[in-house]
Amino acid sequence: MKTWRRNVLSGYSWLMLVFLYLPIAILMLYSFNDSRINAVWSGFTWKWYLSLFDNRQVMAALANSMTIGIISSVLATVLGTAAALAIKHYSLRWRTFVNGLIYLPIVIPEIMMGLALLVLFSQVHMELGKATLIMAHVTFSMPYVMVIINARLADMGKELEEAAQDLGATPWGTLRHVTLPLIMPGIVAGFLMSFTLSLDDFIISFFVAGPNSTTLPLYIYGLVKRGVSPEVNALSTMLIVCTVLLVIIAELFRRKDSKTITY
Repeated sequence: MKTWRRNVLSGYSWLMLVFLYLPIAILMLYSFNDSRINAVWSGFTWKWYLSLFDNRQVMAALANSMTIGIISSVLATVLGTAAALAIKHYSLRWRTFVNGLIYLPIVIPEIMMGLALLVLFSQVHMELGKATLIMAHVTFSMPYVMVIINARLADMGKELEEAAQDLGATPWGTLRHVTLPLIMPGIVAGFLMSFTLSLDDFIISFFVAGPNSTTLPLYIYGLVKRGVSPEVNALSTMLIVCTVLLVIIAELFRRKDSKTITY
């Protein structure tokens, strides 16, 4: 009986994995199709990837995504790390309340956040463009950074910081030479995670992007409305590969972070 249940659960798990990843695998496969018709396989080719680099609109969208992603990720990492360090010194009651507020942007539907940010920018008469995109991406990326840093600070405890202060270190010296080096893998993981979120975001960017600030997801959406072509598949494949690599690197840093200190 137990073997039967185990086999059913195992088969169900594999079925869900196939259901989730088979469409992505098909999309990536047809990005190498020599024909413009996705339903017909005509042979292997790299020409759709080569044509992307000759497309000025694609390169402009890529440049926008990279610029916005890097700037917003740096800001989100700096602000998120500073906020996590500040929360660490709150009383337990305020810490619980603030931690609850941190999770709100994570659980709120993106369409509601995008609409709220659009209303905010409209109320302050701010022109939509790269600046609004950066602020929006910082808004939804910073909570993820804070969650990662908070977990690291909770595991680290206060013993090492108190020992450094007992040995004569100033608060700034303790922060610079003890706290930051210990949480650095978490900071890097938070940066990579926020960059991944920024690179992939579509819904919030759709609301707050201006005419000259089209990102890669927005550009892909525009292409899909005119019909799916191998160029769309190639561009989507590149975006998927970059996202997976960044997530893997972030996870490696997170695991390294969890093993940094042993007591």
